[in-house]
Amino acid sequence: MTTALLQVTDLHTYFDTRNGVVKSVDGVSFYLNKGEILGLVGESGSGKSITGFSLIGLIDKPGRIVEGSIKLDGRELVGLPEADLRKIRGREIAMIFQDPMMTLNPVLTVLDQMSMALRAHEKVSDAEARQRCVDALAKVRIVDPEQKVDFYPHQFSGGMRQRVAIAIALLHKPKVVIADEPTTALDVSVQAEILVEVKALVAELGISMIWISHDLATVASISQRIAVMKSGKIVETGLAHDVLSAPKHAYTQGLLDSLPSRSQPGELLGDVSAQEQKQFEELKEKKLDEMPDFVTVQNAVKRFEWKNGFWARLGQKVGIVAERKPVLAVNGANISITRGEALGLVGESGSGKSTLGRMICGIYHPTSGKIRVDGKPVMGEQPGGRKLTTNIQMIFQDPYASLDPRRTVGQSIAEGPISYGLTTKAKASEYVAKWLKAVSLDPSFADRYPHQFSGGQRQRIAIARALAMQPEVIICDEPVASLDVSIQAQILNLLLILRKELNLTLLFISHDLSVVRHLCDRIIVMHHGNIVEEGETESIFTNPQKDYTKMLLAAIPQL
Repeated sequence: MTTALLQVTDLHTYFDTRNGVVKSVDGVSFYLNKGEILGLVGESGSGKSITGFSLIGLIDKPGRIVEGSIKLDGRELVGLPEADLRKIRGREIAMIFQDPMMTLNPVLTVLDQMSMALRAHEKVSDAEARQRCVDALAKVRIVDPEQKVDFYPHQFSGGMRQRVAIAIALLHKPKVVIADEPTTALDVSVQAEILVEVKALVAELGISMIWISHDLATVASISQRIAVMKSGKIVETGLAHDVLSAPKHAYTQGLLDSLPSRSQPGELLGDVSAQEQKQFEELKEKKLDEMPDFVTVQNAVKRFEWKNGFWARLGQKVGIVAERKPVLAVNGANISITRGEALGLVGESGSGKSTLGRMICGIYHPTSGKIRVDGKPVMGEQPGGRKLTTNIQMIFQDPYASLDPRRTVGQSIAEGPISYGLTTKAKASEYVAKWLKAVSLDPSFADRYPHQFSGGQRQRIAIARALAMQPEVIICDEPVASLDVSIQAQILNLLLILRKELNLTLLFISHDLSVVRHLCDRIIVMHHGNIVEEGETESIFTNPQKDYTKMLLAAIPQL
C-alpha cells in the first residue's frame, strides 16, 4: 500500500442540484501499483466514471471534490491549482473516453490533434512531432501510419478511432491511464484486438491503468484486480479471479447472475421473483401455431448509390474527379423465419446486418429481391415504394434517439395506433396503459418525457411503442448493446416472456454472441454483405464451419 503509484483515500465527489446534493462518489478508497491494470466495474450511476474524472481533475461545477486524498507518486492532486493540473493532465495521468468521436475534432487531421497534445507539454519541431505521432499510431497497430496520420477522424472505422484515442493518451508515456468504457460500442473482434494491444502496451511501457467498465467479462480478461462500485461506494475489491469466482457481496453476485453466459439458454436471467418464474414456466408449456416461411427474404440486394451534384458530375466527365463506386451493403440474402421463432443475425460493423434488418422492416427499399411476411410483400414493388404493412416493427439500439424528446412517451406510443385505427384518441390513454403494463412499467409514466427515464426504462418504452402496433414480427437492432448487465437481463427476460405470450417472431441483430446464444433458436452470420453461415444456435457455437464464425466466437471475452 505504501509503494502504490496511485493512492486514493476516502474520496468524496458531490454535485449540487436543485433537488439537493448528489453524492456521486461517497468515500472511495483504493490503490494502483506500477504496471498494474485495475478493473473498476459497476452499473450506470454507480460513480465509476465520476471517480475517473475526479482523478484527472475534470470535475466541473456544480461538481466538487468535498474531501479525500488522491496521491500520484506521492504528490497530492486534490486542491492543486488548475495551472498545475494542466501540467500533469496528459503527461503523467491521461484518459481514454468511451466515444472517440466525442474527443476527436472532426475538422482537424489526426496529425494536428496529436501534435497539439504533444506541444501542450513539450517543444518539438514539426518533423519530430510527425515522427512521434507516426510511431504512436504504429504502436496501436494502425496499418500504414505514415499515410493514416493525415486522415480525418471520419475516415477511420470505430475501432481505428478508438486506437487513435489510445495513441493520443499514450503520447507522453503517462504513469497512469484511465480507460472509461473504451470498448463498449465495439464489435467483439475489434474489442478483442484492442484488449490484446492494451495489455501489450501496459507491459511494454510499464504504465498503470484503471479500466472502467460494466462488462465483467471484458474486465476479467484484462485486469489483475477488480473493484466493484455501487451507489458511489466500493462494495468489494480483490484479485479478479477471487471476486468473479467467489463474490462476497450480494451486488457482485447479482451482476454475475445477470450474465447470459452464466445461465442456460432460454431461461430467465438475474434475480426473478417466484411469481415471474412460475408465469414463465407456464408460458414455456404453451403450444404455439408454427408457420414455416412466415418471413421470407428472397435474393435481397441493397446497393447504396452516391448522389453526385453538378460539379461532381462535371469533374467526373472531364476526368479530374474519380467516380465513386456504389456500396453493396447486402448481396443476395436468402432467409426464412418460422412464426414464433427467434433468429439471431450476427456479424461485425459493416457486415450488412442492420441494413438487412431495415429492409425486412420496410425502412429501406431493396435494390432487388423480394421480402414477404405471411405471404404478403412488405413494400411496394416500384422503386421507392411505401411500406405496406404494420405487421412488422423495429426496436432500435438507442431509444433516446428514436423517441421524440418533445413528446410524452404516451404520445409517442399512441401516435401510430391512432393513425392506423388500432385505437381512438378518446381511448388512447387506456390503450397506452395496457402496453406500458405489458413491459412492466407504471401506466402513470405516460405523461413523462424521455429524458425523465433511465436507459433501461427508455428501452422498455421503445418496446411498448413497437408492441402497440400489434405486430407479429419485431426486428431488434442491438437493443441491449449499451445497457448494464442487470438492465440487459431485464430486457432479455421481457423479450423471452413477450415472445411466448404474444407469439412474436423475432429477428435479433447483435454483435454480442452470448446474448444471441441465450435468446435465439437459430443464427445467421453475415460478412461483407453476404450470409456466410447459418444453423441451429448450439450447432453454430459448438461446431462452426466457417473461419469467420470461428474468429467471432474466439473473440468473445470469457469470465
